Amino acid sequence: MSQIIEYIKDKKILILGYGREGISTYNYIRKHLPEKKLTIADKNFLKIDDSNVDLICGDNYLSCLSDFDLVFKSPGIAFLDNVKYSDTTEITCQTDMFLRFAKPTVVGITGSKGKTTTSTLIYEMLKAGGKNTCLIGNIGVPVFEKADEGEDLIAVIEMSSHQLEFTTASPKVAVLVNIYEEHLDHYKTGFMGYANSKLNITRYQNKDCFFVYNDEQDVGHGLDIKKSIGDGTIVKVGFTKAQNDEFVNELWKSTEHLKGEHNRQDIAYALAVARIFQVDDDSVRNAIKNFNGIEHRMEFVGKFNNVSYYNDSIATIPTAVIGAIKALGNVETLIFGGLDRGIDYTEFIDFLVDCDIKNLIGLPETGHDILDDVKLHNTSVNAIYAENMEDAVVNAIKCTKENGVCLFSPAAASYNYYKNFEEKGRHFKELVVKYG
Repeated sequence: MSQIIEYIKDKKILILGYGREGISTYNYIRKHLPEKKLTIADKNFLKIDDSNVDLICGDNYLSCLSDFDLVFKSPGIAFLDNVKYSDTTEITCQTDMFLRFAKPTVVGITGSKGKTTTSTLIYEMLKAGGKNTCLIGNIGVPVFEKADEGEDLIAVIEMSSHQLEFTTASPKVAVLVNIYEEHLDHYKTGFMGYANSKLNITRYQNKDCFFVYNDEQDVGHGLDIKKSIGDGTIVKVGFTKAQNDEFVNELWKSTEHLKGEHNRQDIAYALAVARIFQVDDDSVRNAIKNFNGIEHRMEFVGKFNNVSYYNDSIATIPTAVIGAIKALGNVETLIFGGLDRGIDYTEFIDFLVDCDIKNLIGLPETGHDILDDVKLHNTSVNAIYAENMEDAVVNAIKCTKENGVCLFSPAAASYNYYKNFEEKGRHFKELVVKYG
């Protein structure tokens, strides 16, 4: 019996949220404990063919937590301070259980932006170096898919703040790529609540662990990352330090296919981890050579009527959008906007006012608000208030001139109209192909 199952087998269990991770948790428990009584709670009404499952569905699905010993919370469920539960109720998640009890060596990666690229690069470098490895977590594969693997596996796990929020253990190798304002609607204490969730990735490390981070980033908000670092070996990978590394510079020169400073920084993080696991330089070179980026991150959709279209839907904060604009160059049309989560857009507005982008197409709801502010300072900009993505793409095709670039980079979340940024990005791509 796995240590995870040993820990939970005698507890009264609630699976909170029945999306991708909730279903995975149910399947994992059922694999090992086919007759165990379980309860599943979800805002949506469910139908599950299992006589040993009770369902709690509807708007009040969060009111039952105190009735259980152990709650597996899905990452997408926001707790804030209005969700009450007993002191005897333990809130956990797959990431927490994996870190506490699973046997594989864990490389955990988190950050506001760049964690998917960094995670994928680390995985590719380890794989090229002949290591037994897998890529799981927030990237789309629930970690319980590998929970029964042995000690010879290196599990590269992308970790979101939601997955780290209730963790009480840290990975052997922890990578923090950056911290910017993000997901502020999820945390009652705003940025500090968000940042403290992220820092659980290092907080519980011991002397056999490693913490890789950028000590050159000015996080702001009075946050001192050093106060949350555990007892592991610190590996500093600031951009200036990376520039002084001869091999890093060699790798950067061979990555013309990966535009932007953010990609170069991600390469430096991945190399730091590869060195911890003693991956040879030739394997690192091959991994970089064969890496073509990830879907939804400055992804080239195609050229239609001599206009190049890029999908950057993963850029849900202003810093990422500005980075994409600078990396691509010649951006004539920018499509942006989405759910308002309380992010400060002051610097982004200043950037849009001063930049050379001719056409700004705003999507509800932040896109419209930002356009209002931009127009106060730049009356010559072609500001288009799009009703939806189709309206935005049709207008972009009309106004973007030949040899220009049309970039979709939202600087906001997608949840007001889409399930996630992947769905939003794929819709953009479909519309470009349809109308382009």
